[in-house]
Amino acid sequence: MLAGNADRDRAGDVLKAAYAEGRLTKDEYDYRLGRALGARTVEELQQLTSDVPNGPSAVPPTFQRPFAQGQLMPFQPQPPVPYPVPRRHNSTAAAALVCGIAAPVLSLVTTPLMWGFDAPYLFWIGAAPGVILGHKARHEVRRTGERGEGSATAGLLLSWIFLALSGLMAILVAASN
Repeated sequence: MLAGNADRDRAGDVLKAAYAEGRLTKDEYDYRLGRALGARTVEELQQLTSDVPNGPSAVPPTFQRPFAQGQLMPFQPQPPVPYPVPRRHNSTAAAALVCGIAAPVLSLVTTPLMWGFDAPYLFWIGAAPGVILGHKARHEVRRTGERGEGSATAGLLLSWIFLALSGLMAILVAASN
């Protein structure tokens, strides 16, 4: 029979009382409580609370069904499962995104300082690092399995868009001269 939330809560209360009375260690209480909260059937809850005295039963007696040969399975603690380690975010992907966002600012600041205002067709200088870093980051993310595919792609797209706009601006400036 499937267990409901009320059944899981009752089993949790029984385990809490057993821990408070010193019948369970902290590790065993944590383990059993985790299993009780994830239990799908009433039988699983009965297995977790069968060896501790309980006030109000965690499982109504009419639903207690024995396993093979008339006995309940003994409690067998499972080895702890380690938490998965979160994947790192690729720093090159973050740099590509920053360069893609900052490409217009970089171009507007660096071009007049380096070349003067007579070279408007050099506005691509701000977007070039974003394109290079974006391609490099996408390659690294695929090779290492790190996170950052979206950041690398966004930085790459923003940089390419600004490069295209810079090319159009260079064409317009050349046509007007």
